[in-house]
Amino acid sequence: MRDLPPANPFDDDKLKEECGVFGVTGVVDAANFVALGLHALQHRGQEAGGIVSHDSVQGFNSARRFGYVRDNFTKQSLMDTLPGPLAIGHVRYSTSGSKGHTQMRDVQPFFGEFSLGGAAIAHNGNITNADALRRELIGAGSIFQSSSDSECIIHLMARSLQRKVPERMQDALRRVEGAFSIVAMTRTKLIGVRDPLGVRPLVLGRLGDGWVLSSETCALDIIGARFERDVEPGEMVVIEDGECQSHRPFPPQKSRFCIFEHVYFSRPDSILGGRSVYETRRQIGVELAREAPVEADLVCPVPDSGTPAAIGYAAESGIPYGMGIIRNQYMGRTFIEPTEQIRNMGVRLKLNVNRALIRGKRVVLVDDSVVRGTTSIKIREMILDAGAAEVHFRIASPPTAWPCFYGVDTPERDKLLAASMSEEEMRDHLNVDSLRFVSLDGLYRAVGEVKGRNPDQPQYCDACFSGDYPIVPADMIDKGFHMKAAE
Repeated sequence: MRDLPPANPFDDDKLKEECGVFGVTGVVDAANFVALGLHALQHRGQEAGGIVSHDSVQGFNSARRFGYVRDNFTKQSLMDTLPGPLAIGHVRYSTSGSKGHTQMRDVQPFFGEFSLGGAAIAHNGNITNADALRRELIGAGSIFQSSSDSECIIHLMARSLQRKVPERMQDALRRVEGAFSIVAMTRTKLIGVRDPLGVRPLVLGRLGDGWVLSSETCALDIIGARFERDVEPGEMVVIEDGECQSHRPFPPQKSRFCIFEHVYFSRPDSILGGRSVYETRRQIGVELAREAPVEADLVCPVPDSGTPAAIGYAAESGIPYGMGIIRNQYMGRTFIEPTEQIRNMGVRLKLNVNRALIRGKRVVLVDDSVVRGTTSIKIREMILDAGAAEVHFRIASPPTAWPCFYGVDTPERDKLLAASMSEEEMRDHLNVDSLRFVSLDGLYRAVGEVKGRNPDQPQYCDACFSGDYPIVPADMIDKGFHMKAAE
């Protein structure tokens, strides 16, 4: 086993995407379509990826690799080992287990042999009672092979007395707390399921006579599949012999979809809950311009995630839009082993200032979020070094003051700038001329809630901003985490 090469050291001020899942059934060489789908979902996890396929002659086959999909699953010699009309895949960023030290045993999909046949499972999200479940299962004789919370589901399925895999999965998931969007497979079935609150996305598509499950609609586009609908919160779909059946194994609850999927995680060309991600982000910029106007000469995005909001801010404010910062598209995770000298160059390896455009201007910089503030400070220094007269930050999300326990790798709360500082204190810390975040009401308006957030009945999970956790993070409370006191 080996660890992944060091992550890009200049991306530490962004929340890390969770994972991406993808599955295809009813087509020739399904694994090839899965590889393409995972490539489209690469933004959701860059540490490692895996594919499991099933063929009536060779049975189950799997391949798991560290690094990018393009560097592994485009090799014909590898794809030839994954035959069959049914396959699922997963791209990973570690949110549980050995964070930053991924081992091959933690790479999904996970596979298990049961008395009724084999099954593989790929999971996006986070199980908030995984520690308690693991202790219980180990005490009952289970032997774990990985540090991932997702493996608990396999062991719970193995212990179920139900006679079919979907029923065993239902049994298992009724014991699980947290967020999960799952794609699974047996020898003949493709299965998709979302947790009762629908925290993480999962969509259903058609590919000719076949079916597709995906974390996002952008991955359907790359293989020419047609979007059918979202898998609904608390729904399980079971696809076999070209037919898709819907099951409701959980008591109904009000949806609490992750609002940060709209802000940052999902690709802008995806559709979430019937809404264009790009249009939502552009509208966030419009709300920002209304809430936090400023006299300035130029609106610039911090690329690439700040671009749609910057376009919306410029259009609403009437301030010209310009690409004041240029991103180096070829700065990958495995660029070089960073020396101290390279580290000191900081964010300049990834971003460079368009000096001719910036010089002498009062600049509005639009970014998607501020987590630790380290990258924001570096960008402010670059803009001033290029001759900007003023620097104003506008942030297309509310202050991130609380960690996420539902499938996002968030720093501990004391590392979050907004957990200990007011907006004005953050402005002083970043040393910019002004700093404003979109309000939580403004964010809700941007995603279609006309009057903003209803505190009595929020439609989304916004815990990273509000501290309102819709699912109690039991394991973290056991470790000493304190939830926000009731007001």
